[in-house]
Amino acid sequence: MINFTTIPDFQLRRQLSGRLQFTSAHGDLHEGVVPVRAFPLAAPDECISLVSTEGHELLWIDRLQELPGEMRTLLQDELALRDFVPRITQLKSVSSFGTPSLWTVETDRGATSFVLKGEEDIRRLGGGALLIAASDGVQYSVADMLALDRASKRLLERFL
Repeated sequence: MINFTTIPDFQLRRQLSGRLQFTSAHGDLHEGVVPVRAFPLAAPDECISLVSTEGHELLWIDRLQELPGEMRTLLQDELALRDFVPRITQLKSVSSFGTPSLWTVETDRGATSFVLKGEEDIRRLGGGALLIAASDGVQYSVADMLALDRASKRLLERFL
């Protein structure tokens, strides 16, 4: 493993195939590397590992902000492709206050509906944030429960 803070001389570029290519400070070339967040919810821009196709960690990045602009943008774009967590901006309706229940919500990616199997599928995170696991496996986030509109908060409070 190479730590970014000790050996900052590496290259990262996108190949024509769309995959990432990593060249270490020692000239080792790795194609198809994948960025992986250690703490995708608590610290999405910190503690990122570049992993080879064999599953070996090639590079540890303490903070994305430490990278040059183009490289940082490249990694942020790649991470956005990997992490699909729509953010709920409004709760439109809930079919019942028992579970399972059908939730109709507005997200940063458009309107959708999902089934909440149980109240235990709503997890509290720090700072008023929530993570909601739908029955189909999609994870939805609420960045700040207190920032939701009044009707959405009222619906949500029935499950917390």
